[in-house]
Amino acid sequence: MKKVSLIKAATGFCAVLLLSASVMQCTKDGTLARQLDRSYTAPADSTVYAPFYDNHTIATADNVPDVNDIIKSRGVQTIMWQYCGTSNCHGGAKDANGNVIPGKVKPQFGTYIDIMKYITPGSPETSKFWEFVVTNDFDNAMPPVNTGLEMTVRDKSILYNWIVNGAKENPDLKDFRPAAIRLMVDGCGSANCHNQATATGGWARKGLIPGLVSSDTTQYTYINPTTGSITNYCQLLNTTANNNLMTRTWQSYKDSVWKFYSDTAANASFRPWKTVSTPVSALSTRGPLMNYDDILMDILYPKSVRTVSSVVYTDPVTSKGYYVRGNPLVSTDCFVRRMDSTLIYRNPLTLVETSKNGSMAYDDGGFNPNEVALFKAWYFADPNIPDVWKYGINNVGIFKYRKTGTWITRR
Repeated sequence: MKKVSLIKAATGFCAVLLLSASVMQCTKDGTLARQLDRSYTAPADSTVYAPFYDNHTIATADNVPDVNDIIKSRGVQTIMWQYCGTSNCHGGAKDANGNVIPGKVKPQFGTYIDIMKYITPGSPETSKFWEFVVTNDFDNAMPPVNTGLEMTVRDKSILYNWIVNGAKENPDLKDFRPAAIRLMVDGCGSANCHNQATATGGWARKGLIPGLVSSDTTQYTYINPTTGSITNYCQLLNTTANNNLMTRTWQSYKDSVWKFYSDTAANASFRPWKTVSTPVSALSTRGPLMNYDDILMDILYPKSVRTVSSVVYTDPVTSKGYYVRGNPLVSTDCFVRRMDSTLIYRNPLTLVETSKNGSMAYDDGGFNPNEVALFKAWYFADPNIPDVWKYGINNVGIFKYRKTGTWITRR
């Protein structure tokens, strides 16, 4: 009898403890809850690619999308499902195909339509869902404290920037461009690659920049890990001290390129004021890709046109030879060709195909397929890139898929 009484007492005591714990969790009170801080203080960052769905097939994809045709990135729907849209919470149960089976818990966050009932596009601060995510009033917070789920800063950033960018179901240029430009600047404009120090180093070494001489530069050798080819590059030393000078030099060069190609007939005797091919500059001179303007210039007037290997024009007064072609469409190179190995590029003017592809993405930068797809999505959506550099003259196509032979044309 005494033993039975002890068991009953213990059982009753445990029940009280469980009930007390349950009440404490449901009211989201207690020491642990009070120590949590769910607020989000990071600013909006348009360069964060923040889609709704995890997978986005780009508009120019092949009939059967190739490896570089799909942007795979953690999306808002997955974040919602992980933290809020579980079968026992705001999502309802899901069938074998992942489709939501309507449940009893309201509201539900299983679909885009469900979620948008609590989102104010462009304004996280007035979005009811965002308020639930970042509030420190744990009686109204999501996910509840008793779930043990805490949304990471990264996930909050994706959610926040998705709302700021308009809370769209499918991404567009506004989402593609900032993220793609950041990829290029961070991946290509760093180290000894496409930056101002590398671009102006060869000019300084040849005495083409007043105030800088050869001793202000250093030379380094790049060995292509794939082909084994060797290229000598030159870079400015003490870039902090020479920052203003090299920035002005590169800007002046860009201005001269824009001026020349805006009217090559009127500016035939002008030509870009710095030639960057031999014999004026004995070293290879990479063009900077430090901002949107740099990248746009390189797309419209590729380096293979601005820096050919033979004299195109000789100034009758100075007898100086220039290595700059007047028609940029004769280029054997282009941005997309260097990014995507699944495509074959052909010269827009002569329609001569170029075999080598993907060198910038794979040999140099190491971009992954998701990043290449993001870059392509921006490239073909940007109105500042003329159709001739996307689809060729009269929409004949200048990019062809290797596997299928499908040409990318305006649809």
